[in-house]
Amino acid sequence: MWILNTSIVILSMTVLGVTQERGASAARPNILWISIEDTSPDLGCYGDDYARTPNLDRFAAEGVRFANAFSVAPVCAPSRSGIITGMYPTSIGSMHMRSKAVPPPYVKAFTEYLRAAGYYCTNNVKTDYNFEAPPSNRPPDTVWDDSSARAHWRNRPDRQQPFFAVFNLTVTHEGQIRSSPEQFAKNTAALRPEDRHDPAKAKVPPYYPDTPIVRNDWARYYDLVTAMDVQFAGFLKQLEEDGLAGNTVVFFWADHGRGLSRAKRWVYDSGIHVPLIVRWPGKIPPGSVSDDLVSLLDLGPTVLSIAGVPIPSHMQGQAFLGDQRKAPREYIFAHRDRMDETYDMMRAVRDKRFKYIRNFFPGRPYAQYIAYMEEMPTMKEMRRVYKEHRDALSPNYDKAMTPAQLLFFRPEKPQEELYDITIDPHEINNLADSPAHQIVLKRMRTALERWQKETVDLGLLPEDQLKERMRPGGVWARTAPPVITETVAGEFVRVKITCATAGASIAYMTEEKGDGWKLAAGELALKRPAVVRAKACRLGFLDSEEILKRYD
Repeated sequence: MWILNTSIVILSMTVLGVTQERGASAARPNILWISIEDTSPDLGCYGDDYARTPNLDRFAAEGVRFANAFSVAPVCAPSRSGIITGMYPTSIGSMHMRSKAVPPPYVKAFTEYLRAAGYYCTNNVKTDYNFEAPPSNRPPDTVWDDSSARAHWRNRPDRQQPFFAVFNLTVTHEGQIRSSPEQFAKNTAALRPEDRHDPAKAKVPPYYPDTPIVRNDWARYYDLVTAMDVQFAGFLKQLEEDGLAGNTVVFFWADHGRGLSRAKRWVYDSGIHVPLIVRWPGKIPPGSVSDDLVSLLDLGPTVLSIAGVPIPSHMQGQAFLGDQRKAPREYIFAHRDRMDETYDMMRAVRDKRFKYIRNFFPGRPYAQYIAYMEEMPTMKEMRRVYKEHRDALSPNYDKAMTPAQLLFFRPEKPQEELYDITIDPHEINNLADSPAHQIVLKRMRTALERWQKETVDLGLLPEDQLKERMRPGGVWARTAPPVITETVAGEFVRVKITCATAGASIAYMTEEKGDGWKLAAGELALKRPAVVRAKACRLGFLDSEEILKRYD
């Protein structure tokens, strides 16, 4: 459902569709993604009166704010693997944190389809897709025209070429909340004194101990969100300066929920509920709000839909804008698997009211040790307060923890969890054993089990078996070298480049010293003398050796 802030108006799907002619550059909009890290919908435009986000609030008033957008995973690399492929990480084997998966051969980064359709695609600069090949920490050259700190739409050779540009803002990352005073001051240097958040006014969730340390982390997090808001405005200003704002669709989203304890790494809404705002001049009525369920898995297919590029049938994400828009989702799904050095397995399904969680290792506690997570002051404070509660040995101990604060430290997890989000947004009161909710429990359980079967949930395999299936013997497969064939006719040569490796993509250059790798999406027509350099790539594989041919 789509409504305007100023009046309750339901918009038909056709209003938001795109009518355009394939190949007509004037009808193909530019697309800009501003992605941020570790942030929940803690923005003024989402009704948070503690937040100070004037630029994003103004931006939301110019487009549509999605109230029910969710990540498929509550941690960066698995989440981003789903975003770049449009596939559930549990289906392509990228659900474990830092797993270096090998997706099936038909799975590609969705930007390859954009590049083949003529878009200039850039990424500045984070990838972290969970399937990079060593020793490089970037995707193959077929994914982006430029994936570097200098990547920008302003660098495209032809200023008439439509672009898809990604900028990832890291200032809200978990590590910045607990950064040194010097680094934190640097990150928030753009803030005025009145932009700073008073820890005493923080609205601390009930599952945290209400202490000065926790409040300080909470205020720091909000300060960083405000700093991000300032950075965000800079990109909109650049669009205006370039005269591109009217023909550019701008997406703003976070990769998962806030980078604090019991949020990031957890399938509660604090870990997977994210902000998502889209501005599309002339297509989306300003000030719109959508309560449709949206998965971040849907971002790639939606970009293809807006660009007029057919969405591959294997993609599990679905478009929520453009002429390939699908009916709204009934459910969204999320997963938690190995987090760094710690094993766990949780699956979640959510509709607009209820959240169902299945714990596949109920004998393990919530509060398992994860080294990186333990560095957060809030996490240290939670453990300190729990120890005092448990031992009652500290001379400063003055009150017991509340039941909500004790939940995270239960020695075992329940096998099933069910929450009514409308009355319990912090997911504290587990209704799985409630007689009044058994029909809902069964419906949600059935939906989850059906999803696991239909999407082939690889989390049910031990990780060692999954690794062996993807990479036998632990040996990295190398993509076969490309094969270049040609037909010469007078001063011209027609070149075709193929590769024997299933699922391989081919990058090529036509200058001996290199003019930037391009995606080979068809036959090349070159005027002699000419040089063709080519290599083949596949996600999760090593790149092939480079092949060079000269045509004199």
